[in-house]
Amino acid sequence: ECLLGPHSGYVEMLNWKSAEDASKELMKLSDKGIVFSGITEESYPELLKECEDPPVGLYVRGITPLDKLWNKESVAVVGTRDISPYGRDWCARIVKGLAATGTRPPIVSGLALGVDIEAHKTAIENGLPTIAVMATGPDSIYPQRHKVYAERIASTPGCALITDYPPGTAPLAIHFLRRNRIIAGLADATVLIESKSRGGGMTTSRLAFSYNREVYALPGRADDIRSQGCNRLIREKIAEPLISIEDMIESLGLKRSHAKREASTAEILRMHFGRLYPQEQTEDMGKILEVIRNERGITVEEIALKTGIEYMRVSRITGFLEMEGLICIDLLQRCTLETKIFR
Repeated sequence: ECLLGPHSGYVEMLNWKSAEDASKELMKLSDKGIVFSGITEESYPELLKECEDPPVGLYVRGITPLDKLWNKESVAVVGTRDISPYGRDWCARIVKGLAATGTRPPIVSGLALGVDIEAHKTAIENGLPTIAVMATGPDSIYPQRHKVYAERIASTPGCALITDYPPGTAPLAIHFLRRNRIIAGLADATVLIESKSRGGGMTTSRLAFSYNREVYALPGRADDIRSQGCNRLIREKIAEPLISIEDMIESLGLKRSHAKREASTAEILRMHFGRLYPQEQTEDMGKILEVIRNERGITVEEIALKTGIEYMRVSRITGFLEMEGLICIDLLQRCTLETKIFR
């Protein structure tokens, strides 16, 4: 009755048989590596209990004991499925920045295409815990293409797959909207990378704000449809503009660890290509990449003017960098960093 309420019609349905059936169901879940945590149990995350609409229980797949899964400040990283190179770059920077802090907060997201999976992947690659909140039952993965990442999350210490839907639940549209309240509720802060004016990331951010959590949004160009949502939240004073990762880390009270210094562009190039190409060529590559890193969408001709390197040489080097997956060049010869080896 403490869970359902004294006037609930379900109270009369509770009997010894239902308790026995529930015990058998829990054993079946355990055989599949799934644990159920009810809202009245100590293993249930305290942050979710603070919300007005917490799930009655959570199904959790992972190898970490529940009492150790929720004991760190966490950050939700959410956004559009149609992520741009700009969004992918900043998603990697943010997660790597959080990975370099002393507290190393878990990254919470929804295992979806775009921002979600980029956040999960970058977290795992940098040894950061990550929690994937699913809109299906604990026994199925959506989308299927993310099954490999989901299994890796489930088998990595400090990480977990969680949902409030029972086994056999299909990925219906309404489930994704309900799932967003868990993402917002589990995290001390939410970061919106890119979003249209309407979308799941916007819902999650607004929910986080209603739960009195910190909300940050990556500002973008006024005419970029992927940045309309972020710019709107900033304008409405729901989100703080994410201009500096260092400022965000300081605002959240997370200390930066100095144990691992981020390699410079030149150092990364020497590491990957130093033995293959003359020093002069790797130096020019470094200059070109640095300009592209600082000025997204700069043209090949503008790069030549800024670096003082001959246009034909810049054209050859940018073509090589694109072939190596380090940059992307569009039809107008505008260059964008792809961050293959800079993450």
